[in-house]
Amino acid sequence: MFAQVAKYVCRLSILVVVASMPIALSAQVVSPTEKAPQGNIAARWDIFAGYSYLRPYGTVETRLNYTVTEPFSFVADRGQVIGSVARYYTRHWGLELVGDVHLQNDNPYPKPFRYVPRNSFSGGLGGVIFRFRNSSSTPFIHALLGGEIADGPHYQDDHWGPVGTVGGGLDCETSLFRHHMAIRLIQADYQRVYEDWGKGMSGGIGNIDAYRLSAGAVFHTNNGDADRPVLGLACLASKSEIYPGEPVTLTATASNLNSRQSLIYMWSGVGVSGSGDRATVATSSLGPGVYTVKAQVQEAKGTRDCMRVIPPQVATCTASYTVKRFEPPTISCLASPATIKPGGTSTITAVGVSPQNRPLTYSYSASGGTVTGSGTSAVFNSAGAPTGSVVIPCVVTDDTGQMATSSASVTILEPYVPPIQHSSALCSINFATDKKRPSYVNNEAKACLDEVALDLEKQPDARIVVVGSSDATEKAASERQQKAALANKRIKAEDTAAERAVNAKQYLVTEKGIDAARISVATSAANRRAAQNYLVPSGANFTADVPATTPVDETAVKAAPRKPQPVAHQKPAAAQKPAQPAE
Repeated sequence: MFAQVAKYVCRLSILVVVASMPIALSAQVVSPTEKAPQGNIAARWDIFAGYSYLRPYGTVETRLNYTVTEPFSFVADRGQVIGSVARYYTRHWGLELVGDVHLQNDNPYPKPFRYVPRNSFSGGLGGVIFRFRNSSSTPFIHALLGGEIADGPHYQDDHWGPVGTVGGGLDCETSLFRHHMAIRLIQADYQRVYEDWGKGMSGGIGNIDAYRLSAGAVFHTNNGDADRPVLGLACLASKSEIYPGEPVTLTATASNLNSRQSLIYMWSGVGVSGSGDRATVATSSLGPGVYTVKAQVQEAKGTRDCMRVIPPQVATCTASYTVKRFEPPTISCLASPATIKPGGTSTITAVGVSPQNRPLTYSYSASGGTVTGSGTSAVFNSAGAPTGSVVIPCVVTDDTGQMATSSASVTILEPYVPPIQHSSALCSINFATDKKRPSYVNNEAKACLDEVALDLEKQPDARIVVVGSSDATEKAASERQQKAALANKRIKAEDTAAERAVNAKQYLVTEKGIDAARISVATSAANRRAAQNYLVPSGANFTADVPATTPVDETAVKAAPRKPQPVAHQKPAAAQKPAQPAE
């Protein structure tokens, strides 16, 4: 009994030592200051423990006595324990240590009662392992060399011998323990064992072919999803700074793609539109500031492990760009000519520049006068503006409301002030000498009017005003005629003063050829039988110079025809000459 217990303790100790060897080796492979091994993933540990069934094949020629030998065959082993530790240095390659224990109790042999030990196999191996890791399952193969301690099929004692193993298996990944656990569905190995129990009783040589089937659980020291390529996404904007309206293109680049998966892209942000891994931004309506665009990529479908559906991976990224404020425009302004006379005009020319070629509008104003026009040219009219310097602001505004101002100045000269002209009195015509023709232009009157005509010829821009007047007797007679005319329409009232002025004008027009438009006629309240001639130069104000005159309505007062005065009838006298008719 003690021997059987010691056998179990010994073999379990061997398994513990074998399982602990990789941990001791790991301290020598990578120190804390060294970089992790290069490969697709960082090194990791896989620890396996499970149930194992061993079936050995072979015979041993065992000496029953000194003269008789008999072949004994191995029998199937009851399933017992197996364990392994694997350390991976790349995504696929690693080193593995395996230990298994398959014990058989010694049972009594049928009559006559003898104890015949059955075959037991336990040992440890080390070698390389290669796996094909993915999110749902991990098939693997390995090749191992080591030692095996075995009992013979008869009385052979425990003995160590070399063993070689090749095989493989399939691990099914699960989400247990936060993806640290996998189920080893099967591990199938072929072993070739050589055992030499020596000569003599219970001796013999065994070349054993063993087939081992195992299943159990695998613990990943790293998260089981670490082998699953993590979907990544990086965003890039074509320009980091723009002005409103300039195009911006954004590109999303996915990494760690699963070749069997298609991707779905989504974009979000102000003015962003896109499909696939590219998007554009409509920036014309964006104000100044920093804008961020977000991209998301998602696998089209999920995957499965042994226990669940793994949702599709999602990755996001952002890219930023800055919309700058348009630079304000500039303007220069020029007036041509810069000096004008009062009432003159000057052309204002403005030159506006927008650094980003934005549409520009122009406006003008003036501290005096008026400015008309738009665009780059306008006209300043100085009418109503005071003399001196007039400032004309020129304003340019772009379509964002930014403006710039310049100004031009125009000097308005002092106006020329001609001397003030006044009406001047010329010769006066006396109508008091001719009692019978009180308004007739006689020779004396003609002499005066001839001088007036000469004055008009000397001053072509001057005019003449003839002002007629009458004495009190004539005024009284005219008033009586006016009253009588009210009662009797056949009676016509006479205005002697007006007739004198009209007759004088008639002479100047018909006899001297003066333009009637240059001669005006009026009456005054003066108490005398006369007509006063006034020379009115251009610019003179006759009404102000000679007040208290009344214009004559020439449609109501007609000029009297010029007729010679009739000859008086006298008796002939020898010594007296005939009288000459007066004109």
